[in-house]
Amino acid sequence: MKILGIESSCDETAVAVVEDGRKLLSNVIQTQIDIHSQYGGVVPEVAARSHIEVINPVINQALRDADCTWDDIDAIAVTYAPGLIGSLLVGTLAARTLALIHNKPLYPIHHVEAHVYANFIIEKMESQPNNLLPSERGKTIIGAGEHGKGGRAIGGLRDLVLPSSQPQFPMLALIVSGGHSQLVLFQDHGNYELLGQTQDDAVGEAFDKVAKIIGLPYPGGPSVAKAALAGDPHKYKLPKAKLTNPYDFSFSGLKTALLRAVQHETGNDYTFPSHDLPALLSDVQRNDFAASFQQTAVETLVDKAEKAFKDYSPASVVIAGGVAANQELRRQLQERLPLNIEYAPMQLCTDNGAMIAALGYFYAQKKDPVSPFDLEVVPSLSMTKTAWA
Repeated sequence: MKILGIESSCDETAVAVVEDGRKLLSNVIQTQIDIHSQYGGVVPEVAARSHIEVINPVINQALRDADCTWDDIDAIAVTYAPGLIGSLLVGTLAARTLALIHNKPLYPIHHVEAHVYANFIIEKMESQPNNLLPSERGKTIIGAGEHGKGGRAIGGLRDLVLPSSQPQFPMLALIVSGGHSQLVLFQDHGNYELLGQTQDDAVGEAFDKVAKIIGLPYPGGPSVAKAALAGDPHKYKLPKAKLTNPYDFSFSGLKTALLRAVQHETGNDYTFPSHDLPALLSDVQRNDFAASFQQTAVETLVDKAEKAFKDYSPASVVIAGGVAANQELRRQLQERLPLNIEYAPMQLCTDNGAMIAALGYFYAQKKDPVSPFDLEVVPSLSMTKTAWA
């Protein structure tokens, strides 16, 4: 069963074709990082308009890469929640229209749950050429619109190193991204329990805010991780939040503690504006703050995951979401848990259509499709309300 997955919840226009929930036939992502980096974060209205400009070319590219026509596609899966309302509307409108035109079943997919399913993709179409030559990576290959650069295209399967087998149930999932930090216990597909989640900032959001404080570029996750490589992770002692639910997260206090440490280090009090701090830091200080923050943030995530592993004894553990690409998180988790963890490739950790298509396959085994006339977006839908099996 070949599923075409469409993802447009934030600032990536992404489409992929996945067969039987495990084999990746194509994966095309048009990222808007170049557009939003000048603003220091995602501007919802700009994101939605950029999706409109590229959604059809990205869909067509994914079909070409998969060597498929619409006759070969068995169903369409699309992100309907959660996310930016304008961005979600573009993706769902495209999916609904295509489902009607081509008479395809349509399946609504929860974006956060789908991140977990990047770990279920264990095969790829080996014969497909990389749709980006080395000289083209990071450049626009899909038509730019009124926003100039139009984002950057990422694609191709040749460089993907996939897990050797799918995760087994019960499965513990640590979902970490710019908008979400959650621990979820899966008993089966669609049968899961949210053990804990962030009570304030998501970890990826904290990375972005800390990057601003110490003067690193957007997006903050990769910038902080890169600077941390040259820093001392034990230079500054930063606190970990203590919460009633041992599986919940909190990163707001950590972010504030980092701000106060930077203010103190530069000889200022708490009234000194954060946007003036980067100019006062040396590269050594900046790297040390990045390393110290990353160490504490990652330890917080791994502490919770380790406790859940001991309490529930899952057969497998996966990490999912953009922060799952963080190498220090991968290293610490593997070091502290007594089982081998196979990580999804970096390209499938950030937002992509492959994870939507993969989950769409398993969803289709147990649920009926929705009417293209009835599907509505739900920008703030929590996983506490979405178990479906």
